[in-house]
Amino acid sequence: MKKNLSAIVFAIAIVIASVILGHAVINRNKKAGTISVTGLGKTDFTSDLIVWEAKFSQVNSDLKQAYADLKKDKETISEYFKSKGLSDSVIVFNAVETNKNFKQNYTSDGKYLGQEFTGYTLSQTVQINSKDVEKVEKISREVTELLNKGIQLYSMAPRYYYTKLEDLKIEMVSRATENARLRAKSISENSGASLGELSTAQMGIFQITGQNSNEDYSWGGAYNTSSKEKTASITMKLTYLVK
Repeated sequence: MKKNLSAIVFAIAIVIASVILGHAVINRNKKAGTISVTGLGKTDFTSDLIVWEAKFSQVNSDLKQAYADLKKDKETISEYFKSKGLSDSVIVFNAVETNKNFKQNYTSDGKYLGQEFTGYTLSQTVQINSKDVEKVEKISREVTELLNKGIQLYSMAPRYYYTKLEDLKIEMVSRATENARLRAKSISENSGASLGELSTAQMGIFQITGQNSNEDYSWGGAYNTSSKEKTASITMKLTYLVK
């Protein structure tokens, strides 16, 4: 009797072992499930650096006189900016550009007679780089006052930048990653699974656009410089294992 009981127990053990081994073999090649989600990190911010340029010029048939007149204009412009509260450290005058001017001559019937030298055009650009954004904005709007001083100044549109961009990128990556994790968690719970370990992570392109604008995102990354108020965004694609 004892001998028969041992045989029965041994047979049951073999069956159980076979079932366990068979289940292991079946699941050995079974691929783990995954969830891929894309998270978005987004924030609005205000530029803290303004770059503004303006160009002035003088025309004269005498090169020496044209240079002297341009130099006088430069001094007047520099004093004007200082009177508005700007320091020398933020005012940069670029090199003088010199161009020869020619007049094209034709006969009454349209035959070309050649060109005639009419003088020189000397031009120079002044650039303001300042963190006092509002002050420079105001000056750029009021710079037509220089016309009363006899200076023809062509003002360009200000450009706006942010000096803490690297810190902003780190913050956006963190937000996008958390946003993606929450999405993955919600999907897994709603499907009756549980979220496992992070498998892969891929960062998207960092984009900076004007707030409330209809600018298109660029595959290389948009970088708006025309708006003081901007929106930064970045995406993170995460893949999680699911259990």
